[in-house]
Amino acid sequence: MASPEKKQDYPFVDIFDEDEAEKSFLLSKPTCLIILGKPGTGKKTLARKIAQLWKCTLIEALEVIEENITAGTEYGLKMQELLFGGQSIPEELITKMILKKIESPEVAHFGYVLSGFPSLSEEYMTISEQIEKIRNLKLKPNFLINLKCPDYDLCQRLSGQRQHPDTGQIYQRNQWDPEIIDKRKKKKDQHKGEDEEEEEEEEQEEEDEAAADAIMLSDILPHLVQKPEDFLENAEARVNLYKDTMLYPLEDMMAEQDSQYLIELDGNKHPNEHLASVIARLQSTGLRNGALITRLQNPEEEPSEGMETDELFRTLSSFKIIAPRYRWCRSRWGRACPVALKEGNIVMGLPDLAVSFLGKMYLFSSQEALREFMLNPRPYLLPPMPLPPCKVVVFGPPLSGKTTLCNWIANKYKGKVLDMDKLIQPCMEEAREKIIEQARIDAIDVAITKVKNKLELEKMLKEQAAIDAQETGSYKETDEYEESEATKLEEERSMEEQSRDTRSDTSKEKTDNSSEQEAESSVDTKDTTEDTSMSRTDGEGTTEELNEDTSINTSESEVTADHPEVQALVEEAVKLAAQSPIMLPAEVYAEALEEAITEFLCKPSDAIGISEQQYRKAWISPTWPLSNLTKKNKDRFPGAPEKGGWVLDNYPTTSEHWLALSEKGLLPDTVVCLKNIEKNGTFLLRRLYLTNKDEINSKILERLTDEALKRQKEEEETRRELQEVLKLKEENQQPIKPAEDQYEKMVESESHHETKQTSQEQSDFSEVQEPEPKLESESGDKPPLETEAIPQVEPDRTKGVVEPKPEPEIMLPEFPEDGFPDVPEIEPFKEKIKLFMHNWQKLEPGINDSSLIQTAVLEIAGQTPETLLNQIVLVMERGRNKNRHMT
Repeated sequence: MASPEKKQDYPFVDIFDEDEAEKSFLLSKPTCLIILGKPGTGKKTLARKIAQLWKCTLIEALEVIEENITAGTEYGLKMQELLFGGQSIPEELITKMILKKIESPEVAHFGYVLSGFPSLSEEYMTISEQIEKIRNLKLKPNFLINLKCPDYDLCQRLSGQRQHPDTGQIYQRNQWDPEIIDKRKKKKDQHKGEDEEEEEEEEQEEEDEAAADAIMLSDILPHLVQKPEDFLENAEARVNLYKDTMLYPLEDMMAEQDSQYLIELDGNKHPNEHLASVIARLQSTGLRNGALITRLQNPEEEPSEGMETDELFRTLSSFKIIAPRYRWCRSRWGRACPVALKEGNIVMGLPDLAVSFLGKMYLFSSQEALREFMLNPRPYLLPPMPLPPCKVVVFGPPLSGKTTLCNWIANKYKGKVLDMDKLIQPCMEEAREKIIEQARIDAIDVAITKVKNKLELEKMLKEQAAIDAQETGSYKETDEYEESEATKLEEERSMEEQSRDTRSDTSKEKTDNSSEQEAESSVDTKDTTEDTSMSRTDGEGTTEELNEDTSINTSESEVTADHPEVQALVEEAVKLAAQSPIMLPAEVYAEALEEAITEFLCKPSDAIGISEQQYRKAWISPTWPLSNLTKKNKDRFPGAPEKGGWVLDNYPTTSEHWLALSEKGLLPDTVVCLKNIEKNGTFLLRRLYLTNKDEINSKILERLTDEALKRQKEEEETRRELQEVLKLKEENQQPIKPAEDQYEKMVESESHHETKQTSQEQSDFSEVQEPEPKLESESGDKPPLETEAIPQVEPDRTKGVVEPKPEPEIMLPEFPEDGFPDVPEIEPFKEKIKLFMHNWQKLEPGINDSSLIQTAVLEIAGQTPETLLNQIVLVMERGRNKNRHMT
């Protein structure tokens, strides 16, 4: 009993994957054929028919020559020069063109049918060398087709060929020989008489052949000529040459070929029979013919560029349909040009440059891009395409996670993160060195002038001091002279008085006279000594002044850049210049980025013109191996675009810097902006606080400590003033009468305002007054006011005056677990976020002006790097037709 048939789970699901089938075709090797045989067996005719039916590229000497001359290639121009000079085209040139054609993009997609190679001519390469070239081809032949024909039949066919000189058309003997045409006609008439039931189609064919024969005999036959190589003797010579030089090497090559991929045909049969045999054999092996590319154009209805994407593809899908109710499908590229995307640029295609390939529609941005796609569409459609070129700029405030996100994007698309801060650092250092050098040059002149002015001022001050000293010395001498004269007058008066009182005492007078003489002599000696000392002092002062003047003049003449004071001033100016901020123009940032993109990612260090050490220092981390960077950007993974592969971080968020990128042609394809607008940016501010927690907390504690100390100081000052007031009140209330009287007089002399204030303070602090002590002297009587000692009475601090409290413990302010302390120390971080948002609001309209740039504005609150990356990938890979704004 037969088992019941198993029911299919998904009966309506196609078991073939369209994408996998397309990928399999694009990765498959195109059909490549080589047709071999003796000269004149019909190799070229068969090759042309196969190429036309199987959609392959015909490669034959005459075809290659005509193609190069028509295209005006280098080979074509050289051949034209030779032909115009009456020379033949050398075999070397023909062989090079054939080999180049085999390696062309067109052949890589459609395959080839090669005829006439190897060539009998060994002018450039021997037969063995030509066969070796075939063995080493990148696209080796799938089939070898060998046309076999007996020598006699082949020579008769060649000798019966005629050619029309104007068209170059070859006619066989049965097409131009009148005898053969008459025999064929009689034979057909006889056959028609025997079989009267001929179909109408055969009759029509016979009528056409009869008309063609009539035209041949009347018009074409008189103009036909025979080529020299088709003479019988020349044909026999060519066949013998083939057998002697080429037959055996070709037989060895065919022996190496798998028998199922070797097709041998009878050369005496009609070319159509040959074609049918070859096509049947190719189809039996499962080989697919080349896929054609169809231009989607309709003269009656031309789509405009302003059409919406859906409407445009709906219109194009009905152009040049291959079957009723068949419609072309939309590809994953959308309106993006596949060629431009492969080169690393996102460019929208034009409606009038639309094609269909493998049932899908593609649009192209230029005629050049369309031509390249028509030659070989495979490299533009193979996976991983359509892949974004990965030219991304990430903006965001500090600690928004933009650097982490840049690394994730670069890892996703196998690109590189370009940190603008590191790229611009060499330019910053160079600019700083220039500023320092210029500051040093300017400071030297200023410092020399300042030192000279200082020395001149010192010189003037010393000269003035010397003049003042000299004037002071002359005044001193005048005073001494006047004093001596006064002394003499007093002595004379005293002498006269003594002489009148004591005239009788002679001895005493003599003694007085001798003493007077001694005094006078001593005075004269003293004056002489003083004059000598003064003159010596004046001489020494003059010498010192001369020495000082000489040193000053010498110092002034020797003030140069090596002067210690000059060097100190210069170093101070250099230090200030080194600490000054550097503001580089926006063009410098764009140039640094351009150099990084073109050289850092694509060329090794020796191509940049700098040493490996400088290359590492300027661009990369010293731990990275330099060999990893020598590969070209397109080799970062199989099928990668030639451009792109970079993610820019820390680029300034200003309109000037964005304009500089636009002028350099370095605009990205995707711009990502990270921001936190939920709950007034609490998420980002908390992250900033936690990252700088120690620094912020220390500043908070320092501020609170300063405030506490300030309050304590103010309290102490207030307490001290209070104590002084209390002390003054206590002193003013002493029971001593003279002191009280004196105090009353002082109080009466004060102003009315002070008296009122004092009385008010007395009433305020009356509760803290001590009883008045009684002061008595040792004898029991009150001493006078000048000698009375008033003792210092300390106020009672237990009454009315509050003891100072102990210093309170300083603690950090409390805040929610998901928040941050809203203190002045957070304000600098808030200002940075506000500055970024202000710059972004000014920059965003300029970015949105370009329809080719996709913008992703992402909220970072509650997001992880993975979720942010997924949103960016969605924008980059599915937003090629229109920008998507994500929040």
